[in-house]
Amino acid sequence: MERASSPAVPPASAAAADTHFFGHPRGLATLFFTEMWERFSYYGIRPLLVLFMSAALSRGGFGFPREQASAIVGIYAASVYLASLPGGWVADRLLGLRRSIWYGGCLIAAGHISIGLSAVLGRTAFFLGLILIVLGTGLLKPNVSAIVGDLYPEGGARRDAGFSIFYMGINIGALLAPLATGYLGEKVGWHYGFGAAGLGMILGVIQYRFTSRWLGPLGLDITRNPDPQVQARQERRMKQGLGAGLAVLALLLALGMSGVLHIDSVAVGKSMSYVIAALAVLYFLYLFTFARLTSVEKKRVVAILVLFIFATVFWSAFEQAPTSLNLFSADFTDRVVFGWEMPALFLQSANSFFVILFAPIFAALWGALGRRGKELSSPTKFSLGLLFAAMGFAVMIFAAQRIQDGGVVKVSPWWLVVSYFFQTIGELCLSPVGLSSMTKLAPRKFTGQMMGVWFMAAALGNIIAGLVGGHVNPENPAEMPTLFTRTTLLLLASAVVLGALIIPIRRMMAETQTEG
Repeated sequence: MERASSPAVPPASAAAADTHFFGHPRGLATLFFTEMWERFSYYGIRPLLVLFMSAALSRGGFGFPREQASAIVGIYAASVYLASLPGGWVADRLLGLRRSIWYGGCLIAAGHISIGLSAVLGRTAFFLGLILIVLGTGLLKPNVSAIVGDLYPEGGARRDAGFSIFYMGINIGALLAPLATGYLGEKVGWHYGFGAAGLGMILGVIQYRFTSRWLGPLGLDITRNPDPQVQARQERRMKQGLGAGLAVLALLLALGMSGVLHIDSVAVGKSMSYVIAALAVLYFLYLFTFARLTSVEKKRVVAILVLFIFATVFWSAFEQAPTSLNLFSADFTDRVVFGWEMPALFLQSANSFFVILFAPIFAALWGALGRRGKELSSPTKFSLGLLFAAMGFAVMIFAAQRIQDGGVVKVSPWWLVVSYFFQTIGELCLSPVGLSSMTKLAPRKFTGQMMGVWFMAAALGNIIAGLVGGHVNPENPAEMPTLFTRTTLLLLASAVVLGALIIPIRRMMAETQTEG
């Protein structure tokens, strides 16, 4: 391609051999900061949304019931995950990875600007902004990760180290975001918080524009049909399909904002969860009946199905951080430090802080166990993840019970910090292992689709978390112990059930490795 032959763009081999960024290609710096700022913008507004939408009109909010506001957050987060599926497809077939990242970043920035201007333009601008962010994230997020892998054609330990640095950027963005947007949003004005998140994405887009040359020719190609006429026809159909989809979104937004179409976010969230669950069931049925899998591959799919179910359970609890736990922080936590009340969103940074602190320790632990021949199986790590998450929500039962009993009006923030600590340990046990297991177990011709299955589990978990997360209300504190108890029991029961399945699943996985 033209840009690949330009003397200003280094070849892929040169980009890979470059060691200017902590011993890694400079292109990793481009992707590191792009993803850091994108995550800054995402984690900056996500927990702010439920507080803003449920705040009274007199406080500058929308005055939505908490159940509705929490459901919207769940739908929004789930849509972000689901948008990654068509986003990757558009990048492969139409735009290429690099242009998809650029357009995605611009859409996200435009979405934040729209949300920021909703103080003047009203709710239409707010919800239009959320839609733009979803569309932009679908284009940007999966394709950034794909190019990181392309920087290391040789694979090996250097590639793993590159991804570790890249993921550190994600957590730095998630750590800093609630501190900035929380202070501005809660102490200065909601839309200043939204604007700060948008400014982060704008900075990310600018640095990507000026440093993307460090990526060389990576991400410029698209998958083309050898027949130019067929390729042109496919591109035309794709553009028509995308245009029709966007037109439907615009029509629904216009009808909803004009009052012609009443949209109940709780009902939409429930319907969306049923649809995703039904699609998952149908997909697995298809794999078992019509995909012509071998007996070995079917065993692998069974293992994937089990992990899918328990990953959904985990995310349905873990992703209550921006809803139920965030509302608990705002209403029932004593956040006064030396006479100054810190914003509720500050506690949202605890998870990322613990990830940054403990991720290297867990990586070293798994490596040490592997070298000694005592490596834990994927189901074992999943079960541990569920157990630690259950411990995190068990902590919240005691905190909520103290408030319900009337002994205290607000509890120490350390209850939430300890809860986030256990949840983060659970995340470190489950999340990296789940993604790795999907790629290892997936039948070769369905590897890409299995990544979509993992996104579906996260999406379904986010919707469920949004639907249950709005039941934290200062007017009815009795609901809180019930909510946290049910979540704890679900996680605990899942950990026990999966623990009982460890041996048969591990045996099944061992058989597939031997026979495969």
